[in-house]
Amino acid sequence: MSDLFAAFGLVLALEGALYALFPDFMKRVAEQAVASPSDMLRTVGLVSAGFGVALVWLARG
Repeated sequence: MSDLFAAFGLVLALEGALYALFPDFMKRVAEQAVASPSDMLRTVGLVSAGFGVALVWLARG
């Protein structure tokens, strides 16, 4: 369970750093996400989640 909290904290730290360092870019990304079709966002999300799980599995193995 501590690994889950560590991973969540790392995600928050990285995302926070992106918003702090590149706020205008992150606004544009958010605008593009709103304008994108839901199916495309779902596909990108599933692929990203799968890649993330594989990366963690490789790193922890």
